[in-house]
Amino acid sequence: MAEKRGGSWGEGELYDALCLLMIGVCCWIIGAQFHVFAALHGFILAHDLSNQLMLGLVMGFAMMVVSLRKSLKLRQAMLERDATTARAESIARHDALTGLANRRLFLEAVEARRRATGAEPSSAVLLVDLDRFKPVNDLYGHAAGNAVLCAVAERLAGLLPARGVAARIGGDEFALVVPLEGGSEALARLAQAMIGSIAAPILWNDNALKVGATIGIALITHDDADAEVALHAADLAMYQGKKDGRGNYRVFKSAMDVELKARAQLESELRAAIMNGEIEPFYQPVVSLPERTLIGVEVLARWRHPTRGLLAPARFITIAEETGLIADLSYRLLRQACRDARDWPVHLQIALNISPQQFQDAGLSERILAILNETGLAPNRLEVEITETALVQDLEAARTTLTSLQNLGVRIALDDFGTGYSSLYHLRELKFDKLKIDRSYVDTITMSDERAKLVDAIIKLSASLGLVTTAEGIETDASLDWLSTQGCDFGQGYLFGAPMPKSEIDTLVSIDPAVIKARLAA
Repeated sequence: MAEKRGGSWGEGELYDALCLLMIGVCCWIIGAQFHVFAALHGFILAHDLSNQLMLGLVMGFAMMVVSLRKSLKLRQAMLERDATTARAESIARHDALTGLANRRLFLEAVEARRRATGAEPSSAVLLVDLDRFKPVNDLYGHAAGNAVLCAVAERLAGLLPARGVAARIGGDEFALVVPLEGGSEALARLAQAMIGSIAAPILWNDNALKVGATIGIALITHDDADAEVALHAADLAMYQGKKDGRGNYRVFKSAMDVELKARAQLESELRAAIMNGEIEPFYQPVVSLPERTLIGVEVLARWRHPTRGLLAPARFITIAEETGLIADLSYRLLRQACRDARDWPVHLQIALNISPQQFQDAGLSERILAILNETGLAPNRLEVEITETALVQDLEAARTTLTSLQNLGVRIALDDFGTGYSSLYHLRELKFDKLKIDRSYVDTITMSDERAKLVDAIIKLSASLGLVTTAEGIETDASLDWLSTQGCDFGQGYLFGAPMPKSEIDTLVSIDPAVIKARLAA
């Protein structure tokens, strides 16, 4: 095919040349017939030149025109090729959606700054990770997500200092490399301006989309092995900002690298622990008030680590949520708890907290039903606890899941009530069976009149809605007496017993109810 195309191109050139030659000859004949070239004819006669020679000159001129035309076309083809190459290179080095530099171009820019850096850092990398971007994508669709990304890119470009480079390096991750002019204070002002700008609502199809940003900052030093090192340092700082509550900025410190390695080690151990059954359910008694009669237990995770000892949930639940291990962990705990509860008196319930990530799973109710069927535990003996965080992400999905669970006979409790920003709205929109008053209120009800009034209001609100209440974290008789007087239905806390393994809870539930009551009151 290549040879054929080449031959066709040669025939085209020959055709062009013959046409120009014929045009030249025709012009010469017409000009000679009508004496247009009279002066030229006189010159030919005066110098004894033949018409054939002049015809040859005309034909030579025609060939020169052919060559010139060919050169111009070749020049145009070369320019088009260069433009196409430049466009392809630009596409390969820029993000197609936002128009910012991509990861490849950004790393080249960082590497150039690293090589130019002397004893003191002269540039810095800022890594920007969007907060609450996934809910926007899930709730409004990818078109809305793309609109957010483009708006963020435009805002970052507007804040970019001279000689800076802005890039989109991942799904919802952006990065900037900026000159270190004005010192750390200028970097801090830039980071704060970026956080504030990104937090402003983004209008899309009559919706105000809101996201946030957490920023990690790292100085580029000549000691860095390559550009990836500086970017990794900024990533560590950004991760620290996420841990500290999001919507902030953090500057890289060497201790962050040590902490990240320790976390990575713990994450690896956690994966193995879940598979090997090292994480087991512990059970904390829940009693009726004021009688202190045992009515059920809350299931709490404990990790029997081979070297670190018995670990509380605060040491590993957050990691499980961030790494997507929480679902597997929760279902394993629920399965074991259901098996344990089969041997207890049938009036005892078990309560298990479901993470916000699990609550976004449309198949949650089917998974729970499968476990109940597998273990033989009656659905009305299970209580699922959820926090308001799960509801904020997608209210309609939460409504569907809650309805499905309740149709199975499972009870639903709103956990940590009073700590969210829209509790009353959720009580109005969704149907719950129980409210759990957060321990932060219970701890101080006997020491703070304001807290006592709030807890009293929650108890009365719950009763008016036909819900029961459980107070968490009861540790003193004074708190117990006050809650009982105000009409709180149930309580749990160290006053009645700490979370205990299966062997201890089995012993507790196997004795006479009167003895249990006396023991819980002791």
